[in-house]
Amino acid sequence: MIVSPFRVVLDANILFQAAVRDTLLRAASESLFQLYWSQHILDELERNLIAGKRVPETKARRLRGRMEEIFPEAMVSGYDALIPAMPNKKEDRHVAAAAVKAGAQVIVTNNLKDFKRLPDGIEAQSADEFLGNLLELDEALMLELLQQQANALKHPSLSLDQLLDQMAKLVPAFTQQVRSVRELSRRDETLRRTP
Repeated sequence: MIVSPFRVVLDANILFQAAVRDTLLRAASESLFQLYWSQHILDELERNLIAGKRVPETKARRLRGRMEEIFPEAMVSGYDALIPAMPNKKEDRHVAAAAVKAGAQVIVTNNLKDFKRLPDGIEAQSADEFLGNLLELDEALMLELLQQQANALKHPSLSLDQLLDQMAKLVPAFTQQVRSVRELSRRDETLRRTP
């Protein structure tokens, strides 16, 4: 696998939503960015999945274990001494410290207000903005990954349009971008077929 030089820390609140998590992990597996997280982040993910009664404890642990197995290089450690020096909100300083330790340029979070102040060279982006940037980076690959994601869903099975409908509540600008790209592709294909 080719490792992307673009380093990104995913906050727990991004990993909490299954459809967005799946899209981001698929993009990372295709080296569109180099993924990072920490024990703190994965602990928070697991705790919130269980507390929110989204999944049973065994399934939450299995999900976490699978994520760690597929992305062993994503784990950041040795950042505890940096936590007190982080300028962002106290409860989320561990995320910024992990980003500094990893050399990340971006923290993807939906709690942007908690990451207004960050060390130089790191910015916070919402999942909506970050996924939109990935789409602009490689439209064809992102469309392919979304189609694969839709095809992989079995209970219930979803078409790509249905998946986008589901994701629109969480990442509305990104899903609109995807729909626009797909529409332009369809128009281009129609024009090519027209004699």
